[in-house]
Amino acid sequence: MKKHFDLVLAISVILLVIIGLLMIYSASYIWADYKFHDSLHYLKYQAVFVSIGITLMLIVSKIDYHLYEKYSNKILLFCLLLLILVLVPGIGIIRNGSRSWFGIGPFGIQPSEAAKLGLIIFTSKYLSRSEKEIKSLTKGIIPILTITLLFFGLIMLQPDLGTGMILVISIISLLFIAGLNIRFFIISGIIGLIGVVGLILIAPYRLNRITSFIDPWSDSLGTGFQIIQSLYAIGPEGLLGTGYLNSIQKHFYLPEPQTDFIFSIIAEEFGILGTIVIVILFGIILYRGIRISNKQTNTFAKYLSFGMTFQILFQAILNLSVVIGLIPVTGVTLPFLSYGGSSLLVSMVSIGIILNISKDTV
Repeated sequence: MKKHFDLVLAISVILLVIIGLLMIYSASYIWADYKFHDSLHYLKYQAVFVSIGITLMLIVSKIDYHLYEKYSNKILLFCLLLLILVLVPGIGIIRNGSRSWFGIGPFGIQPSEAAKLGLIIFTSKYLSRSEKEIKSLTKGIIPILTITLLFFGLIMLQPDLGTGMILVISIISLLFIAGLNIRFFIISGIIGLIGVVGLILIAPYRLNRITSFIDPWSDSLGTGFQIIQSLYAIGPEGLLGTGYLNSIQKHFYLPEPQTDFIFSIIAEEFGILGTIVIVILFGIILYRGIRISNKQTNTFAKYLSFGMTFQILFQAILNLSVVIGLIPVTGVTLPFLSYGGSSLLVSMVSIGIILNISKDTV
């Protein structure tokens, strides 16, 4: 049994966080100076969250992961309460059209990020204790899907389709490795597709994102503007890019480049080599996380480490797919790299839990 956590995983994450800090400054200093008369505005706030995040990761890596199994019901209820409270006017605040945040001084905390982690913990415990019943529709599948859809529904009331998708797909991935019949996933995929189409049709802004995805030039100064500017950043920069701090698109072309579209600025300034470095680091996180999961004899640890690894990587894939124009805009950040405290802290806590589990690797 190992006594130390997976150092390769920890180093890969810290490298991504450091790159994120450097790129947040590069991507944001023009906007920050214009909006706040302080070119370091976004960097300073993110540096606070990075310091807290790394500290949390190291602390959580020392906490016995069995505690999460013991308190999983309370963690889930706490996350549920937060999702309800954020919808209450006067408690939750609206940003970018979504009531998704709690305002704490100058900072914003997004409870849906914590909900993703809480549901993974609960589902991992549920699956580890219900392995015989999980193939039963009434005893195994319906209870966990009911809870998942409840969380999804509350997140959609904000609304936040991107986070809701990550939450649902992460739980589906856990059910898949638990050994459910493939017919369930086919039926779920059809129902999910119908549901997504319905959600798109009832919200005009989502339909606009689809049309701008199909033909961004049809509304090049409106819904298609962001993806066009992202592709302008990524497309022409060659092997080495323009160099650090030399992006053109961050000069008021690409809106809020330090958040969802930070990968565009990385590609513009560091070219193909820079993007390969980012992809390799995420690949290492995927490999080490799956390796840790596969080596567990404790089923809760196996599901938990897999679920959190998959969730982080699926979010990264979703973000990168948007940035390069493969899917419509979802509003999902790039883990460890994008500006934003809630996403970073939850991701760092997730890695801390995985690191603690890695100590039990056989």
